[in-house]
Amino acid sequence: MAEAAICAGCRAYFGYPITPQNEILEHMAAHMCTVGGVFIQAESEIAAVNMCYGASAAGVRTMTSSSGPGISLKMEGISYLVGADLPCVIVNVARGGPGLGNIAPAQGDYFQATKGGGHGDYRMIVLSPATVAEAIELVMLAFGLADKYRGPVMVLSDGMLGQMMEPVALPEPVDPASLPAKPWALTGARGRGPNVITSYYIDPRDLNRVNVERQSRYRQIEETEVRYRETDTSDASIVIVAYGTVARIARTTVKMARSQGIKLGLLQPITLWPFPYAPLRALSSRVHTILTVEMSAGQMAEDVRLAVADRAETPFYGVLGGLVPTPKDILREVKLNVC
Repeated sequence: MAEAAICAGCRAYFGYPITPQNEILEHMAAHMCTVGGVFIQAESEIAAVNMCYGASAAGVRTMTSSSGPGISLKMEGISYLVGADLPCVIVNVARGGPGLGNIAPAQGDYFQATKGGGHGDYRMIVLSPATVAEAIELVMLAFGLADKYRGPVMVLSDGMLGQMMEPVALPEPVDPASLPAKPWALTGARGRGPNVITSYYIDPRDLNRVNVERQSRYRQIEETEVRYRETDTSDASIVIVAYGTVARIARTTVKMARSQGIKLGLLQPITLWPFPYAPLRALSSRVHTILTVEMSAGQMAEDVRLAVADRAETPFYGVLGGLVPTPKDILREVKLNVC
């Protein structure tokens, strides 16, 4: 993920150590200077995200990363980035929680990421990889989406994927000359009027205007940026919905179930926001059961039920505290719900 960010043109990284994402920090410390970039291990997570605000305001592609408790500390700064319409990439290598929790993989940060963990009326594109190759692809994509829609984009990973090694083909570095122009950036006002970047609008009518425009942008994102992957759903009678690490485990479950004559499919949301409501709604009209599997108490399960409504059964299977379900665990749950 760190190398993908460099390839995407990230030239300012600010972070603070927390397991299980320290490898990102270490890689950036070693390599940002080789591409003419800036690396700072900030005095806190709060400082790091506000450094991102400053670098982004200057027009630089910037990134920060952390894990659950650190992302919580960054939430005020993320809301400020949104309020100032500043692009930034935030990587969360999620761990068990709440509180200090542990350093094992978990998916309990879904609400925080997708429902707006900071203050104010805002949304944030959230991308979730299931493999190292997907993590590279989605980090590259995140920088493009952040610039396109002028706002922060989160890549929600977890402690298993963050510590995993897989062979990958790294992308070609982005040509800096090909990056989109940022005429709004604070690069000096010689020859033009000064730009102003702020999230403070004292007149409610002004704040209403910018918030309405931002909501219009969110509707555009919901129409054009939904991403998901389906596996063996064309003839399925039961479908699993899972993201991230659980989705890659569920793919094995699908193979096991098919070998036993169970017509099981998988829908993997890649954008957690915008959530793939429409494809899930379509699936629910022709299958009898949609089983949500998460390493949480059932957070994405709420979005699944919103999509499905009463068209199909929507059972849930979750594990907590950093436990990871096995393919056999998930298959057992599938068999409990096969009509």
